[in-house]
Amino acid sequence: MPGKHRSWWGWGTVEDAVTGAEATALTDRVRTLLPEADLTAHAPPPVTELGVRPPRVTPPAPLARLCSADPTDRVAHAHGKAFRDIVRNLHGQVRNVPDLVVRPSSEGDVVDILDWCAGETVAVIPYGGGSSVVGGVEPRLAGGYSGAVSLDLGRLGRVVEVDRTSRAARVQAGILGPALEARLRRHDLTLRHFPQSFEFSTVGGWLATRAGGHYATVLTHIDDLVESLRVVTPAGVSESRRLPASGAGPSPDRLFLGSEGALGVITEAWLRLQDRPRWRAAAAVHFDEYDAAVAATRAVAQSGSHPANCRLLDPAEAFLNAGTATTGGVLVLGFESADHPVTTALDRAVELCQGHGGTLPEPPRATDPDTPRARDTTTDTWRSSFLRMPYQRDALAARSMIVETFETACTWDRFPTLRAAVLDAAGEAFRAVGATGLVTCRFTHVYPDGPAPYFGVYAAGRWGATVAQWDQIKAAVSEALLAAGGTITHHHAVGRDHRPWYDRQRPDLVGQALRAVKGAVDPAWILNPGVLVDRPN
Repeated sequence: MPGKHRSWWGWGTVEDAVTGAEATALTDRVRTLLPEADLTAHAPPPVTELGVRPPRVTPPAPLARLCSADPTDRVAHAHGKAFRDIVRNLHGQVRNVPDLVVRPSSEGDVVDILDWCAGETVAVIPYGGGSSVVGGVEPRLAGGYSGAVSLDLGRLGRVVEVDRTSRAARVQAGILGPALEARLRRHDLTLRHFPQSFEFSTVGGWLATRAGGHYATVLTHIDDLVESLRVVTPAGVSESRRLPASGAGPSPDRLFLGSEGALGVITEAWLRLQDRPRWRAAAAVHFDEYDAAVAATRAVAQSGSHPANCRLLDPAEAFLNAGTATTGGVLVLGFESADHPVTTALDRAVELCQGHGGTLPEPPRATDPDTPRARDTTTDTWRSSFLRMPYQRDALAARSMIVETFETACTWDRFPTLRAAVLDAAGEAFRAVGATGLVTCRFTHVYPDGPAPYFGVYAAGRWGATVAQWDQIKAAVSEALLAAGGTITHHHAVGRDHRPWYDRQRPDLVGQALRAVKGAVDPAWILNPGVLVDRPN
């Protein structure tokens, strides 16, 4: 990003941090909700005061040109971007710093780096944009390693070729979301995969974590947009055949999708693309009762209309992040197409919502190739807030607030019980840690058989204790998710932070098979140790 600088300690760029009037308005809102909160601002220490240790490993001469031992570079690769990462950075608690940041310029470089690290038992942490919120890029290692390197794939950032006929592109793993879309735009194509981290995350990171993206229905995960993968492992290179579909045994791509860098380094992928949308229609439906809003959302999800946007905001989420006061929530609906008008589909979805008591304070909006897009107060306010949320999280974290999210998926029949269990567990945890706060909920994605609820936690913490307070809250709500039949993660990945619950969710036989695969593709167990499976004793 020309003229901007990535923050080593927080989200995004230094220039886009929350300051001035935005910071004042943010703290004023918090004081209204949590008048007892101590909102004194704290700043991170300079990197020079962190006491970063010298590198413990020395690369072979041919690889030295790819390696950085700069303390700021290394510190910036030490943590992801979760709340607990940000707060530890603010306190200068950056203990697990990679010895080197290594930036390959080619797939051959990746092969050579893995060969060196396997021979010297150096842990390798694959790194895309560093936006992990589950400890996925932190070199938090058990013993037995001579050091750790962060394998930053940012130089592998090209769109290698585009197949316009099949609407697909061969893409290197290190390309960031905005760069990918800019290059596809030349062909009037789009991947249409926009996670909240879009600006600062890479194709390889999306693939390795099975990221959720723009589409609220149907094409919800990056998995759905993959034709084939090319992966470098310490044992060799794996490349799947490029096909629209195949029934030839277990999918090789599914082996590496979601592997989080523990089974191999994804270097390239053929991705399925879309024509750029030309027709759009959207509406924000308000409800007086939350249960009716959930029922309406389920009706839309099961109608077969496949909206691109179908996000239900509960009353707290709608008020905090869209500035809309309702007693039952707001359902944000959107349809889009490159081929035909979509107003009929939106009209039917609105009709379904009205059958559950939904109302439209603002009329639906529709645009076509000849009509400029009109603004909508509720939808656009929430979208803008959505993109600013990580920056605002950092500003509040620096003011002793506990601001974090967790997400899951469950079947529709289990959702009421799951939501109640989460709210009860969070409330008990707030009391146990001495914090006052609230929990919000929105649906990020919906399926015919269930929603993906995304919860937000906002609580007044104690400076110096907020990481421990959050860890206790996180453990409580995670236990509630699993007990109520949800998943520990719908799209945030496992990393190191979700491992205790992932190990219980995963069938034992699958765990055994995964360990066997790990031993086959990574015999020295150097790839992202501690993620998914543990190294044998």
